Amino acid sequence: MLPGIGLFGTGQVVRVIVPFLRAKGFKIEAVWGRTLAEAAELARSLEIPFYTSRIDDVLLRKDVDLIFIMCSPNLHAQIAVKALGIGKHVVCDKPAGLSQQEALKMVRAAQYYPSLISIVNHSLRFLPAFVRMRRAIEEGYLRGPVTVIDIRVQMGSLLHNGYDWLCNDTMGGGILALVGSHVIDLIFHLVGQRAIRVHAVVRTFTQTTQFINGIRHVSAPDFCTFQMELSGGALVTATLSNHLPGQLTQEVLVCGAGDHLVVRGGDLHGFREGMNKDGKEEVLYSDVDNLEDSTINSIDSIPLPYVKGLKKLIGALREAFQPVEDKKGWIKEPVSSAATFEDGLYVQAVIDALRQSNKRREWIKVCILTEEPDPNPLLSAAVRATAISI
Repeated sequence: MLPGIGLFGTGQVVRVIVPFLRAKGFKIEAVWGRTLAEAAELARSLEIPFYTSRIDDVLLRKDVDLIFIMCSPNLHAQIAVKALGIGKHVVCDKPAGLSQQEALKMVRAAQYYPSLISIVNHSLRFLPAFVRMRRAIEEGYLRGPVTVIDIRVQMGSLLHNGYDWLCNDTMGGGILALVGSHVIDLIFHLVGQRAIRVHAVVRTFTQTTQFINGIRHVSAPDFCTFQMELSGGALVTATLSNHLPGQLTQEVLVCGAGDHLVVRGGDLHGFREGMNKDGKEEVLYSDVDNLEDSTINSIDSIPLPYVKGLKKLIGALREAFQPVEDKKGWIKEPVSSAATFEDGLYVQAVIDALRQSNKRREWIKVCILTEEPDPNPLLSAAVRATAISI
């Protein structure tokens, strides 16, 4: 039997995933909104039986066993830790909290309850083109180690008409946190190398809009370019921009020993030096999924590759909860390639380093937090000194 689902959030991503979940047989039992009015409107439009603006009202429902956290990042850690603590499976939107401290709390909770599913929504991992790219790299399509990875993402604004958390960098808004997190995670997923040091330029060019032009201004970045040196010696360059209205254009290029693999949109192409007789790339995978089988009304605010990857992720979740012969419960294998909370902590560490690099205008080493910092170091020092004197 599939678990009942509790949704946290009322944004566009919730309207996107509900049809996918229902198509796979999941039942949406409850939805939480920042305000009761927002929750009520979403529940009415999507025919969800229960709505609330109280977090515990969803978490404590007996008919809810799987939590989708799709609200603002400042609530991710709080909801995820509490949900795991009372035995609920968790799918959390990116990024994993607002800081490494929050992400580490999520990691600790997931480690304490290893029997529960706890994954981060880095949906590009499930996009067929990237699934095939990773397989091609593992099978030796590139006849040599990966040397250069170049990523370019151009898309329209992420802002809504009014002022909300998407406008604020410290609340998790902006292209670095919302798109850069996907890019950072994808690189590790494809080549198995983590960033050891980074350099970045992050800018907020659009500080006011037609609807946001009063006392408050937009602080969320709409452009960033960064370089990363990976643990295996590969170098990464990435440029992400919100200055191209309309459909997203995305290119991920992985090079090695004169060969390369490249995903453009949802299509995978490859080139092997000396093997492609006409000197042109070969088509290794062509995306033909136009999502016509879904009941989505609008996906304008979410790029199509991310929506398609999310659809595949939900399909994997469905398989994870399928009954297995001679075994009760569920299995993790279908979602084994999903991003874990540990992966979310790594991504947050890289984002922290990129922000430091932009501020200090120099290369910064990536340091992953392994323990929570002391909230009151002066008091702790005094306690230690007292203990020593005793």
